[in-house]
Amino acid sequence: MKLEAAVDDLMETLRADLVRLAEIPSIAFPGFPDAPVHAAHDLLVELLRDAGVPSVERLDLPDTAPVIYGEIPPPTPEAPTVLLYGHYDVQPPGDENLWKSPPFEPTPIEGGLRARGIADDKSNVIAHLGMLRAYGGRPPVGIKIVIEGQEEYGSAFDDYPPTDPERFACDAMVVADLGNLRPGTPTLTTALRGASEVVVEVRTLDEPRHSGEFGGAAPDALLVLLKALATLHDVHGDVAVEGLRREDWSGTSYTEEEFRALAGVREGVPLVGSGSLGERLWSGPAITVIGLDAPSVEHAASAVVPYARAKLNLRFHPRQDAREAQGKLVDHLRSLTPFGVSLTVTPGDTGPGYEAATGGPAYRAARAALKEAWGEDASFVATGGSIPLVNGLAQAAPGAEVLLFGAQDSMCNLHAPNERVLFSELRNTVVAMAAFVREYAADFTGADTDSGADANTGSGTGSGTGSGTGADFGPGADGERGA
Repeated sequence: MKLEAAVDDLMETLRADLVRLAEIPSIAFPGFPDAPVHAAHDLLVELLRDAGVPSVERLDLPDTAPVIYGEIPPPTPEAPTVLLYGHYDVQPPGDENLWKSPPFEPTPIEGGLRARGIADDKSNVIAHLGMLRAYGGRPPVGIKIVIEGQEEYGSAFDDYPPTDPERFACDAMVVADLGNLRPGTPTLTTALRGASEVVVEVRTLDEPRHSGEFGGAAPDALLVLLKALATLHDVHGDVAVEGLRREDWSGTSYTEEEFRALAGVREGVPLVGSGSLGERLWSGPAITVIGLDAPSVEHAASAVVPYARAKLNLRFHPRQDAREAQGKLVDHLRSLTPFGVSLTVTPGDTGPGYEAATGGPAYRAARAALKEAWGEDASFVATGGSIPLVNGLAQAAPGAEVLLFGAQDSMCNLHAPNERVLFSELRNTVVAMAAFVREYAADFTGADTDSGADANTGSGTGSGTGSGTGADFGPGADGERGA
């Protein structure tokens, strides 16, 4: 109760700091000014020092917004070290006409605030600050804090941690770039699907030809492409590419009603695929056509199409090798010759998934902390989104337990118009982070470091990754694994 009272006393200041941070349009995308990104960086450096972080550095990497790095030494030699991660850059607001208020004017809503980036990820950065303030800058663990400034666009920092492992060495890390399945439901995300892109293109004619004179014999590139794309899914909408891993999902998931509302599925339109929502979204593959080059309807001519191209986004099982998954899709497409026409298939970027091992002292502490903050046991979920840096951090600190939780929730409209955060989620996240470091410090020295590969501790037992080094996907016999 003392901890909760301390956090409650801090909330007015934390809200004010969140408003200051959310007012800054820190968009680290090409074509946007650099000055706001640096302003957000400078504000956070100021806030971290005020919160008691004695050592704050700036990491500059090529073509990347500055990364904030800070340290608080462990209070005793036996105390563990926890790395805290967040990012201060935000997505562009998109069409501002779709916003109910200007995206960089934090606006009160019932129980919270609306602004671009206020949930993803500025509320989580403020939650880290709240935890530090709750302890007067002297938490019961050592702290390393990493706040990057170009997460949304992507940067060289994703691959940097393994090149500087001493800097990122820790016993556990809290990656606060996620949140709860729904408001009021404490949630630990224990797996991330991998992501890959593939471009497929078709050229059949030197140039367009009159559809009346040539249609029926001249090969239409768009029809060839559409026939190829149609082979990627079966009649139910499930991915039909052989070799892409899919398993049952036994953790927590959305109800169909929640998912339909979140996705904005129109009334009467069925969902795609079969099996549970968790299986379709998290423990199985998904292929989406995210771009198509073809004549527009508005400017269509009566001509056979000579060229068409599509960009595909593949999401795959957290433990399937990234190159293997992408290769399965590439091989499938290259094996096709619709109407006898070969396809040109070009693999693009690919990133591994991640699966956390959940049997160690950090997860024990996190479950207790989330229950203390929200008053109920934590749910375990995965996510179809990707956080490339997680793998880099895990490689730099292979013995560290990786925890993913935060002040967002699945209904906060991140990356969409009218993004918002709820004060109840921010407050409870601060309580949970503060309770976590307390519980973890108390449990750490007595932890059983010989509990096997499923318990990632500071002893270097290794963490589950997309390469399959983790334990079985799904809850284990002790009920500790939800992903």
